[in-house]
Amino acid sequence: MRFATRMLVVQVATQVTVVAVCTAVFAWLGVQQLKAEADSSALNIARSVAEAPEVRDLVAAYSADPGTPDAADLRDGVLQRYAADVTRRTEGLFVVITDDHGIRLAHPDPDRLGEVVSTSFADALAGREVVTWETGTLGESARAKVPVYPPDGGAPAGEVSVGFERASVFDDLPALVGGIAVAVALAVAIGAAVALLMRRRLERLTLGVQPEELVALVQTQTAVLESADEGVLALDDADVVRVSTAAAERLLGITDAVGRSLADLDLPPAVVAALAGAGAGTGLPVGDRVVFIDVRPVRRGTRALGRVAVLRDRTVVAALSGRLDSVRAMGDALRVQRHENANRVHAAVGLLDAGRVDEARAFLADLVDRGSVDWAVPGIEHVGDAMLQSFLGAKALAARERGVTLRVSDDTYLRGTVDDVEDVVAVLGNLIDNAVTATASAPEPREVEVAVLGDGDAVVLTVADTGGGIADVDAVFAARERDDDPAAIHGLGIGLPLSREFARRRGGDVWVVDPGGDGRGAVVAARLPGVLRGGEE
Repeated sequence: MRFATRMLVVQVATQVTVVAVCTAVFAWLGVQQLKAEADSSALNIARSVAEAPEVRDLVAAYSADPGTPDAADLRDGVLQRYAADVTRRTEGLFVVITDDHGIRLAHPDPDRLGEVVSTSFADALAGREVVTWETGTLGESARAKVPVYPPDGGAPAGEVSVGFERASVFDDLPALVGGIAVAVALAVAIGAAVALLMRRRLERLTLGVQPEELVALVQTQTAVLESADEGVLALDDADVVRVSTAAAERLLGITDAVGRSLADLDLPPAVVAALAGAGAGTGLPVGDRVVFIDVRPVRRGTRALGRVAVLRDRTVVAALSGRLDSVRAMGDALRVQRHENANRVHAAVGLLDAGRVDEARAFLADLVDRGSVDWAVPGIEHVGDAMLQSFLGAKALAARERGVTLRVSDDTYLRGTVDDVEDVVAVLGNLIDNAVTATASAPEPREVEVAVLGDGDAVVLTVADTGGGIADVDAVFAARERDDDPAAIHGLGIGLPLSREFARRRGGDVWVVDPGGDGRGAVVAARLPGVLRGGEE
């Protein structure tokens, strides 16, 4: 049985139980009220009869006569007619009048006149009024017994007993029970209708998913979302955050986002617009990170439930891309080295085949002195790290293909070994690529100058070019897509912002030393701490 159905059954059963208990209580109270009304009526009638002057006179007279009254005289007597008249008018069971010995002076059954009553009359003769349910010669009845006092006062001279038959007392009970039954039926019907509406409301709110299924969904959602590196932010159709993983809050720099409106999260306007669905699928700056935001609508059937945003740290992706570029550059350098080395070996073989042994020996000696590859990068000998030498040589070859000359500044001084060479070449490669792109379209001379300096455990890089300069320094550090127009910004337009983000993650920075312009190229610098070993010697 589905949870909603179980709830409906439990609610209806509870309502029926409550209504049944209330019905029993109300029925019992109704019976008690009817009995109280019968007792009150019998007592009032008995008092009225006992106070009648003729009754008091005749009862006192019969009580004063020591003999037993004659039944024939009583049958046609005043008391009998009076009692019969009261019984008829009040629709009672009986009105019985006795003397101080309990002898019936008036009774509904004339044959019992002159006999002692079947129930006790001691309380009435003691001056007490009694209301009881007793069984006498006329059956069970609600009866009231009241003393009859003589006209001149004194002790009671007899009693008046008035009774109502049980059946007549409860004549109104069927109507009372019927009213209660109608009320019970209405209450149960209303309760069942409300329970049914609540069930439909519950299923509509939970999209038909039962609570036991919701528990499994929450457990699965927590396990999946919190185990992913990407951040996930779910918003309903009112832009209120309903799900926010720890990774999402870390990337956006927020806390306790669940239950808060998107406008209350204190995010940059561009990020708010992206999360709202405008401009999604882009990399946006958030604090010291570049976050890629991908927003997708969520629907169930024809009902729109909101949006889910997947957040990725683009800085990490850019770092990996830069490292892959550096590896690719290293591979190109090795390819060029192998090609040039093969060419030189072939030249030496050619000289030997031609019998020019002395020239071949001199050629090979020069090859030993200068290495297998001549990078033709002026000043590269100032770079003490072999990996950086190879990287700069490969970049020089690539720049030469685009008509740009890459050289190492005379100010370069690097002694020591670069430990995290991938990080250094990722930043340096981006700066060189930007500078080469900016210079390739400029007039002669087309040159890019690189300076590499050691500062304790940090490496300081400067890249200067002879391009057209940087018109807007802030614009070059803004997050951009790779399909932006390269001519509108310095270089590719994406290397500088990502290089800055990557350097800042290490505690360093990338900045523009000189924006250039008016015939002067730009100068960009970077500082990467903790990458140089042995630089202080």
